[in-house]
Amino acid sequence: MTIRLYDTSARQIRDFTPLTPGCVSIYLCGATVQAAPHIGHIRSGLNFDIMRRWFAHRGYEVTFVRNVTDIDDKIIAKQADQGRPWWAIGFENERAFNDGYDALGCLPPTYEPRATGHVPEMIEMMRGLIDRGHAYAADGNVYFDVRSFPGYLALSNQELDNLLQPSAEGETGKRDARDFAMWKATKPGEPSWETPWGRGRPGWHLECSAMAHKYLGSAFDIHGGGLDLIFPHHENEIAQAKAFGDAFARYWVHNAWVTMSGEKMSKSLGNSVLVSAMVKAWRPIVLRYYLGTPHYRSMIEYSEEALREAESAFARIEGFVHRAVELAGPVEPSAEVPPAFAEAMDDDLGVPQAMAIVHATVRQGNSALTADDKETVAARLAELRAMLGVLGLDPLDEQWADSGDGGDLHGVVDSLVRLVLEQRQAARERKDYATADAIRDQLQQSGLVIEDTPSGPRWELGPR
Repeated sequence: MTIRLYDTSARQIRDFTPLTPGCVSIYLCGATVQAAPHIGHIRSGLNFDIMRRWFAHRGYEVTFVRNVTDIDDKIIAKQADQGRPWWAIGFENERAFNDGYDALGCLPPTYEPRATGHVPEMIEMMRGLIDRGHAYAADGNVYFDVRSFPGYLALSNQELDNLLQPSAEGETGKRDARDFAMWKATKPGEPSWETPWGRGRPGWHLECSAMAHKYLGSAFDIHGGGLDLIFPHHENEIAQAKAFGDAFARYWVHNAWVTMSGEKMSKSLGNSVLVSAMVKAWRPIVLRYYLGTPHYRSMIEYSEEALREAESAFARIEGFVHRAVELAGPVEPSAEVPPAFAEAMDDDLGVPQAMAIVHATVRQGNSALTADDKETVAARLAELRAMLGVLGLDPLDEQWADSGDGGDLHGVVDSLVRLVLEQRQAARERKDYATADAIRDQLQQSGLVIEDTPSGPRWELGPR
């Protein structure tokens, strides 16, 4: 068994060999909490949640760090626009992100550090970089000297001489316009912290280098994030960490975007779809299916039609699960997943290929249901639950019972529908088929699918 991952830095799929046998360390660039999350933000967390689950299923002990950037230019700008403290804006949106992760069934990280809680670690790293000749202070700012680090831009495969990075407002005293700010001198009305070079606040890139060092040490296995972070964020992280003396990340894994009309989903473009709105319009488990089943390196073009297709596909899986439970009882998941599923997941987290095995298992299970083959139904259900559990999509898992996925409401609706179905059955017994058919038609018009089975009628939500 060898897990293989596409390493952005190597530009190829590589066998995964952990630094410490049996352990995996992952650092994921998390939320910048200047606004509530859209589904593109949550996709990244969900993709790496699946990675984490697969490593755990393969027997690894996983340490998963996902940071929170709670101070940056956009948060400070919103402080002025909204007349609210920067920390109140950040905390409100941090909670919105966590609500989104929770709604879509993402496991909580091992550690979730905030940037503003790690200024001492940033000061230590800046001091070390200045001592080594890789950074310098000017006018209260601290800059990284990009020409001092020969490997700069290797991740994004760019040439330094072709790089244009004009100075931002307040970034004075640069030796080279392409040098980037690790620390920004204080301005009136902005939050600031004391350092040996004057009061100021962190630059965007320094925080992740410092926090990865603190929580995962000088070397760790996997650094993740969205494609948009390769430059400048991840390039600058690498430069800081390696110039400081860290080996840093051994594998770089990047997820693709959610797009709309071919454009990356973004608040600044006005084309974002907020998670808080989506979980009211769609079942969270369906959203997880929609965002989690394409390959993590493939773009997802957002559309209502695509969501409806995901809803229908998941309904076929869920329908078999519920019918199988009715026949065979609540079968526990298998200890192992089918070999073909494991092979797909080992190959760069090939979820689409793994889902082909899921749907084949559902088809086999449905055939066994038709034949009233309880033993085969139970076997297929156990395999299916194991596979869905790895993907966080098992409808019988307790994580979905209280997630707003229908829990208590489903019981109320079930009682009401069964009462109507009893009236329909009574009409059929007295041979009043017109009334029985009318009841069935009305239920179907309400969005319910009614199926007559040997054990009596059953219902489920139909596709919208």
